[in-house]
Amino acid sequence: MSSNRWLLPDGIDEVLPGRAEQVEQLRRQLLDLYRCWGYDLVIPPLVEFADSLLSGTGADLDLMTFRITDQLSGRMLGVRADITPQAVRMDAHSLRREGPSRLCYAGTVLHTRARRPLESRAPISIGVELFGEASVAADIEVIELFLATLAEVGIERPWLDLGHVDVLRGLLSGSSLSASKCNELFELMQRKASGEIDSFIDREITDATLAQQLRALPTLIGDNTVLARAEQLLAKAPAPVLAALGQLRAVVDRLQESGVNIHIDLSESPGFHYHTGLVFAAYVPGQGRAIGNGGRYDSIGAEFGRPRPATGFAYNLKVLAALGILAPVVGVGIFAPHSQQSGRRAQIERLRSLGERVVEGFAGQRVVAAELRCDRQLVWQSGEWQLEAL
Repeated sequence: MSSNRWLLPDGIDEVLPGRAEQVEQLRRQLLDLYRCWGYDLVIPPLVEFADSLLSGTGADLDLMTFRITDQLSGRMLGVRADITPQAVRMDAHSLRREGPSRLCYAGTVLHTRARRPLESRAPISIGVELFGEASVAADIEVIELFLATLAEVGIERPWLDLGHVDVLRGLLSGSSLSASKCNELFELMQRKASGEIDSFIDREITDATLAQQLRALPTLIGDNTVLARAEQLLAKAPAPVLAALGQLRAVVDRLQESGVNIHIDLSESPGFHYHTGLVFAAYVPGQGRAIGNGGRYDSIGAEFGRPRPATGFAYNLKVLAALGILAPVVGVGIFAPHSQQSGRRAQIERLRSLGERVVEGFAGQRVVAAELRCDRQLVWQSGEWQLEAL
């Protein structure tokens, strides 16, 4: 029999008092922020039938999803690894709104493996989804709320990474490359493997103009000036590419006054098989990975019989709480020692009605102030109940 029953599985973490209260306060704070922007809270189930949960999400999420057999139906269930597909199902099937639909959520998801070393396999995902609006105005709203989330947490001047999957996808649309070859080039672009990219282009691309444009993509990385260079170098690109550059220009122009640091990477296409337009991520100094991601994904609603334009984002709430400039949660409360004195119960109820945290003591209890997390105690003194420092 194992003597280490206290151990948790690798990548599964717990949140203890103090930090848990901070995380919960931040959850409420952010959901209130989203409500002020018109986003309605939804609470999707922890498990669903796997074929519904994984509809249109691609192989990556499939590999991240735990599966169990439903003892009632015999069908395969999935434990959600992402809440976005559930929001898509709710918009398409449960709500069926005619106009734009704004939804927000906060809940734990579970991954079969950590996305990156030392990352939690049970993050608390918090985010928003906007359905039913295809214009760049919807992307701008979601990106502005994405940044407002960081401001609410106290993270100032983050780096906003912007890209657009239609740049690479649009360039390849007129080529004769097979799907597997397109995927190969996509992977090379993500790794910025310049030598391998050149070899691939020499081997697979016969159109000189397309070859020149593809070689330019890995160089189109940097600040706002990248867009001007891209508009020159890709001036003869297919219409979807020019439309993508126009959308990026609209976002950059809108955000210029916000003070956010903008980084553009036209070769970066996260979620190439899932996203359908603008993609974005947030970075902060000292963190080598994105702390939040989002983008447009217009296609997956078709799996539920109602394709709708869609864009959204998600953060790990536990990461935000760890990185944010939040007020520390201190031990604030009132300890009420065990006593037979009359009026004690009424006094405790009165204090609780005022929002005070009151911890009742038991007969013979040894008082450890640090464990009680109280800074005051209720005492009977001079013929009345009073509060004194603990």
